[in-house]
Amino acid sequence: MGAGAKHRLVFVDRLLATLVHLRHAVTHDVLACWFSVDRSTITRAIGEVRPLLAEGGCTISPGVRLRTLAEVVDHLGTSGKTGIIDGTEIRVRRPAAGRKDRDKFISGKSKQNAVKTMVVTDGDGRVLFCSPAQHGSCADITHARQLGLVRLLESGPAVEILADAGYQGLGAQTGGPVVTPPHRKFKKNAPDWYEEMHERQRKAHSSRRIRVEHGIAHLKNWRALPATSATANT
Repeated sequence: MGAGAKHRLVFVDRLLATLVHLRHAVTHDVLACWFSVDRSTITRAIGEVRPLLAEGGCTISPGVRLRTLAEVVDHLGTSGKTGIIDGTEIRVRRPAAGRKDRDKFISGKSKQNAVKTMVVTDGDGRVLFCSPAQHGSCADITHARQLGLVRLLESGPAVEILADAGYQGLGAQTGGPVVTPPHRKFKKNAPDWYEEMHERQRKAHSSRRIRVEHGIAHLKNWRALPATSATANT
């Protein structure tokens, strides 16, 4: 049939090795010893299985599987549930000298070399979508626009998406679906009543969207955040 070396690991073992690597950050050398194979076999297995796990999407209920951002928006509109979006960064090694986009990896927030991804959860913190990684210098709102979120919300069903201040501006651009913290009308010498009201509104919004942090923590705990061509390790 085809050319190339055949697998010395059956699929179940390849899947197990990949899950152990993602969950516990076990090195390829250690896994190779456990499965009595060469290190390159483990590297090959993980490289083949990770895309399969990503293509599977998120199974949120029997018969409902979400693979794209468009499917997530449709699901939120159909179910009437609130979605929460947030960006998160993953630190990476410094890109090789001479790489043209080397400076793009420096995050404006952490001042470290990083890639970032946008995560969407429901109101309970259940992960619905995790985007491909982007350079660390890319703003959260820019990343959301590049993923087509504005277009999906403009032409899709009526939904409510909670977001932090990094996405301010999307609400007006999409006609209201994206809800961000309230703007400060007084930058200096604000009246006491205004400070109290603003703080109360800010905390109320923060308490509604805190569950997205639980979803992000779950992804980072499993080391499942995506690595794409944006990674600095290549």
